Parts: sequence; C-alpha cells; structure tokens
Amino acid sequence: MEFKLDQSSPIPLYAQIEAYLRSLMQEEEYAKGDKLLPKEVALSKKLGVSRNTIRQAINQLVNEGLVERKKGVGTKVVTKKISTRLDNWISFTNEMRSKGIEVVDYYMAIELTKATDEVYQALGVAKGKDIWKLEKIRGSKKGKFLYSVSYFHPRVGITGRENFKKPLYELLETEHDIIVSTSKERLKAITASHKISEALGICDNHAVLERERLVLDVGDRPVEFNKVYYHTDYFTYDIDIKREL
Repeated sequence: MEFKLDQSSPIPLYAQIEAYLRSLMQEEEYAKGDKLLPKEVALSKKLGVSRNTIRQAINQLVNEGLVERKKGVGTKVVTKKISTRLDNWISFTNEMRSKGIEVVDYYMAIELTKATDEVYQALGVAKGKDIWKLEKIRGSKKGKFLYSVSYFHPRVGITGRENFKKPLYELLETEHDIIVSTSKERLKAITASHKISEALGICDNHAVLERERLVLDVGDRPVEFNKVYYHTDYFTYDIDIKREL
C-alpha cells in the first residue's frame, strides 16, 4: 500500500501514520496475525520521520489492545478472541451468528466405527460395538477455531445421512425426537497431539483448550460424548462466580 505523509496537513504526523497502520491492519495477512507490521526503523526511513514519531503512532494502537509488541520479533495485530460462557448452553452455529460471525466448515465427516474404552464407558455401550463418530473442523474466514469429535449412543438412531451443518441439538430433536437437557462438562489445558495440530493448523505441542462433555436427554440417558479442542488464539471462556452472603 502506497502512503505518503502530508506535511501541510493540520493532522499531526503521528496521527497520519496511525491511520496508515490501521488501514494496513485491515488487510487479511495482517488481520490474521500472519504478517508483522512494518518495523519502526523501516517506517522511519521510508517516511522520513523520527522513530519517536513512529513509536507514538504504534503506542496508540498498543494502548487500544489492537496490536502487541514482542521483543526481538516485532509488532503484530492482536487476533480478536471469541468469548463464550460456561453457563450458557448454545450451539456453536447459533453463538457465532449472534456475534455476527459467518461459520465456515473446514471439514466434516461421519462414520460408523469402533471407539475407545473411555467412550464406551461414558455412553454405557458394550465394548467393541460400532457407534457413529462425527468429526468437525469449524471456524470463520479468519481461521480454524475448533476441532470437534462426537460419539452418539446407538439409541439415538443416527443414519449418517443427516445434514450435520445444522445446529446439532436442533437436528436431534427434529429428526430423531431426542431432546437433550443436561451437559456434564470438563475443561482442561492440554498440549496438542499431531492430529489436533494438523486439524487446527498449529504447531505440535501448542497449548489448546479441551472441552469434554457428556450430553444427556430428558430421561438422564447418555446421548453424545464429545471432545472439542479450541484454538486458544481465538477462544476464551468466561464464568461468573458469586459469593454466598
């Protein structure tokens, strides 16, 4: 992007540089954090101003939480994280829609397969029985937010022909008369396995947030055992804790 300072403008030079950097930040490679913003020295030489003037412009962006400096690395755009709540059960699709984010399905597959002992035990299914497994990699145009793996109790009646792009629990209710009412969940930080890293497009051993849930129907019977791995550059979880008075 070509940019020249207007020395005759009443707008301070640092403010003009700040506006230029803001426009750069809208470009995809900068917005996603894949590319560092131009270095102070390079900008100083290119625009013919002191590094202090450049620093003043960048400091404003840092103070607003829009960019971050890393010593010895450079300055990059802070990827806006999606904040979701532990006490609010809503489908990923509907939650993203409520935030004005268009959901992108990077990968989706359903198969009838064997499961692990952990899955059989959670669902109360005999070991060795084939059960339906649903894998999803979902996010937005900015990147991959999560990798999800679900296993369903045979009682649910999954056929493999369902449209799993629909909100899952709405689909279970409308197509299989399964009404879910309870989700028992656990959260923990883990280092990503090679498979998770490939799914999310991150380095091996990168920290991810694992959310494990066992979903029950209105009769307290297991419906789904699910593990979701969240890219921590995009997701945070919020919870309010009230003190009893």
